[in-house]
Amino acid sequence: MAKAVKKQALGRGLSALLKDPENDIKSVDDKNADKVVGNIIELEIEAIEINPFQPRSNFNEESLRELATSIKELGVIQPITVRKLDFNKYQLISGERRLRASTLVGLTTVPAYIRIANDNESLVMALVENIQRHDLDPIEIALSYQRLIDEIQLTQEQMSERVGKKRSTIANYLRLLKLDPIIQTGIRDGFISMGHGRAIINIEDQEAQTAIYQKIVSQNLSVRDTETVVKNYQESLKPKPAGQPKATSYEIPEAQKKTFTSYFGAKVDVKVAGNGKGKITIPFQSEEDFNRIIKLING
Repeated sequence: MAKAVKKQALGRGLSALLKDPENDIKSVDDKNADKVVGNIIELEIEAIEINPFQPRSNFNEESLRELATSIKELGVIQPITVRKLDFNKYQLISGERRLRASTLVGLTTVPAYIRIANDNESLVMALVENIQRHDLDPIEIALSYQRLIDEIQLTQEQMSERVGKKRSTIANYLRLLKLDPIIQTGIRDGFISMGHGRAIINIEDQEAQTAIYQKIVSQNLSVRDTETVVKNYQESLKPKPAGQPKATSYEIPEAQKKTFTSYFGAKVDVKVAGNGKGKITIPFQSEEDFNRIIKLING
């Protein structure tokens, strides 16, 4: 009894309405549009085409089988969302995992919300819905943000409002797309985390990026370890400070020392240090002797 009520609630009658060519609904202003648009309808799976704007490209088979088992036992709890393309023809906006899992268990119909949307609206709805609800890998999320920028011309501020994420968070995802494609694949396949990728992105040279990526994987480095490796690499690129030129030590010939001694009338001591610097020491015996030496210096 409860099962029959559930099916009625999912719009069996409305499904018949949609199959009537005389009631083909193409806009929200058409007759009976209010009965269809925004309501849950039981749609035939064969009438639904996959959304070309779907950001998710990887579907975990084990996860799909688990979802299929749940659907087989409990049914599709959360309806998918589609947009009407033509008579009895629809395009998926969100819910591809549910649609795939329903097909796996042999369902011929699936509950769906009907929307009237243009391509841009469909893309935005598909991307935002996936970013918010599904466990996309970081690169898929980054690609979704990039498509919103490229195809819908949304700014990061506008995306922040749409998806409920901070602008800085969006910027961090987008920066991942600057990584070498090999590293992006590593993130998608789970060999390294987004944290590893954010550390590596601080290196501009892609060959150096790849070398560090391989080191992370081979040595199972943590994110903190990776940050240290990146820091050391960046330090190695800094120019070394120019050192002071070393002066060559040298000896003062004895003849020159004797010249000083003879001139001042006192045994002059001349010393040279290892850095080439030196000093001349002129001894004196009394104040008169000091004044004599001063007169010689002053000429």
